[in-house]
Parts: sequence; structure tokens; C-alpha cells
Amino acid sequence: MKINLALGRSTAPIRVGCFVLCLLLLWLPLAVPIYWLVADTNLESILTLVILYVEFIFLLNLWGKWVYQQSKIFSHYGLEFTGLNGVNVLQGLAIGLTTVLVLFGLEGLLGWLVWQQPQVFLGRIILEGLLVGFGVGFAEELLFRGWLLDELQRDYKLNIALWIDAILFAIAHFIKPLEAIIHTLPQFPALVLLGLTQVWGKRWQRGRLGLPIGLHGGLVWGYYIINVGQLTQYSGQVPDWVTGVNNNPLQGVMGVLFMGGLAWWIGNQQKPG
Repeated sequence: MKINLALGRSTAPIRVGCFVLCLLLLWLPLAVPIYWLVADTNLESILTLVILYVEFIFLLNLWGKWVYQQSKIFSHYGLEFTGLNGVNVLQGLAIGLTTVLVLFGLEGLLGWLVWQQPQVFLGRIILEGLLVGFGVGFAEELLFRGWLLDELQRDYKLNIALWIDAILFAIAHFIKPLEAIIHTLPQFPALVLLGLTQVWGKRWQRGRLGLPIGLHGGLVWGYYIINVGQLTQYSGQVPDWVTGVNNNPLQGVMGVLFMGGLAWWIGNQQKPG
């Protein structure tokens, strides 16, 4: 108990480091055999990620009880299964999906891309995208705007915690081989803007995670529908750094402008005090 209380009084970097170390100690004994035994790389990735996140949720529950003596740590993080939080999720999904559709719609009107007939059943893609988007939104928002933001806000002023959280969120998307990092580096500014947007969204909704989960999910959902459904073809009228390097809107000027506009709008919804 003394060790737990001492950990709760330690600095944020130490607490975060201890949590990550504990998570790795739980995860590696299961992940390593999967890497060795499973030949299908897609199945391997799915299994290891699912195990990692299940253990993350399990560890969060223990972390709240042992380190902070909080039996309802998920509610503290803003993950409440209430009607209001559910409405926030739906609002976020609508905002995120609309943002993506408006971005691609504008580029279509400008002649920068051409809309195409889907080559697969669009209903299946829409449903798949919704499930993938919600899963990604739930996982990343509980991690970054739930646990990590809470750890930072325990030690730092709100604005400092905001920027650290957003930058770490962006950096986490580059835990990959060097070649892949260089390939996707242009999306860093847009990811920082998304991180800022999500923190402001949580604060706008008085600490509830529903809006950030929905917004994140809606952005992923919209892009999944267009990308996997192969609904667009860039015309080449403007350089790809305008529309998005590697056909990724987050790696283009338009994507950054839209994320900046979304961040500005969400940030201005917060009521003083």
C-alpha cells in the first residue's frame, strides 16, 4: 500500500513510465508467442492489439484502485454509459463524418478529384467503417484523453497538459520503422491539431469522453468509406501536397486547414469557467 501511495504522489513521467512498463510486462508473454506461431501478419496484428487493449483496460481498473483509491476510475476519465454521453457520441460521429465528406466534396467541386462508382457493396463498407471508426475512437480516446490526459492534468496546468497530450498523441502514430515514419511524416501537424481538438471537445462536454470518441470515430469512418470503397480518383490538377501526399488527406494542406478549422470551432465552444 505504501508503494502504491508513493507512486500516486510521484511525478507524471514516473507514473506514466510505470504504467507502460506494467502493461508491457503483461502483454509481452502473450504477444511474443503469437509473433512466433501465427504466420498471417494481419491475424497476428489483430490478436496482439486486442490482447494489448484488453490488458490495458484491466490494468486501468487496478491502477485506479491501487494508485488513486478510486473504484470508478472509468467514470473519472469521462467514460460513463449514460444517455447524455451516448448523444455526445452520435454528435461526434456526425461532426467527424460531415467534416470528411465536406472536404472531399469541396475538392470534387474544385475539380481536384473525380467521384467514382463503388466497385463493392457500399452498405457493407459503411457498416465496416462505422465499426472500425468506433473501435479506433474508443481505444485511442480512452488512452489519450482518458488515462494520459488525467495523469498530465494531475501535475501540470491545463494548457501545458493540453499540448503535451496532443504532441504525444501525434508522436504515438510514428512508432513504426524509419522508412514508414519518413513516408507519413507530413501528417504530424494534422495529428497535433486533432489531439488539441479532442481535448477541447472533452472539456466542452464537462469531461465526458463521448464527443471525442464519436468525433474521432466519425473521421475514421468517413475516410474508411471513401478510401476502402475507392470512391474518388485524384485528377492531378494540383500537387499532392495540396490534397494529401500518398492520397492521405492528413498529409495535405487541405487536410491541415480543415483540421485547423475544426480545432478552432471546437475550441471556441468551451464556456469560460
